Amino acid sequence: MRPPAEPRPRATVALGLLQGPAELLPVSSTAHVALLGRRLDGYARLGAAARKEVAVALHAGSAVALALGGMPARPPRERWALLALATAPVALAGFALEGPIERRLSAPGAMAAGLVGGSIALVAADRRPQERDAGDAAPGDALWIGLAQAAALAPGVSRSGAVRSAARVRGFTRAAAAELAAETALPVLAGAAAVKGARLAARRPAGRELAALAAGALAAAASTMPARAVVRRAEPPAWVWAAYRITLAGAVLSDRGVRHNGRR
Repeated sequence: MRPPAEPRPRATVALGLLQGPAELLPVSSTAHVALLGRRLDGYARLGAAARKEVAVALHAGSAVALALGGMPARPPRERWALLALATAPVALAGFALEGPIERRLSAPGAMAAGLVGGSIALVAADRRPQERDAGDAAPGDALWIGLAQAAALAPGVSRSGAVRSAARVRGFTRAAAAELAAETALPVLAGAAAVKGARLAARRPAGRELAALAAGALAAAASTMPARAVVRRAEPPAWVWAAYRITLAGAVLSDRGVRHNGRR
């Protein structure tokens, strides 16, 4: 019997370098990791459980980078209250729906649908006036953001894209919506990494696996820091992101078709 495949540092580093910008921009890090991962032997041969462990490492690296980058200048009590409201819906939905989402929404077709649907939401929301700054966020805004993050548990939707859409519907500027998406990423990424990291620790992986996962986490942290700086700059219109996402959806479907026909 062949031993189970293990993640390779070269693959996890490549995915980690992609993780930072794909996580903070409204383009779906899940879709990017899946598409690139199929071309990396050190990832493509992994089973579903091992791929989840790679995802844990990448999320942990991004969370560390966001924590080191500092938090917005809000009173601590107000800041943590808003983050709690923005995190609670996605935490509850993830706990209740993790299994069904993985079984029913992880196929390439569902991922492509999430990319296209999220693109429509981005463009529709971008028609709203740009009237509010990130510092104006109130509990009602945080709850809407939390619901958007819960919807983004479906692969391809993009957590950042869903938050930006919700924020623009609430009248925030494009730059403010991007800032809120980055601000609310930390507790979600840290929580997911902690829960799934505990499962990884219980399995007691070998040293080579841990080294590959650590390499991916470090690469994700390194790519998240500059991506965070880019997000703070002026934002392009939503149709730019939508065009990119729809192109990516086509690539996901095309890649599925090539694999199905056995040409790769």
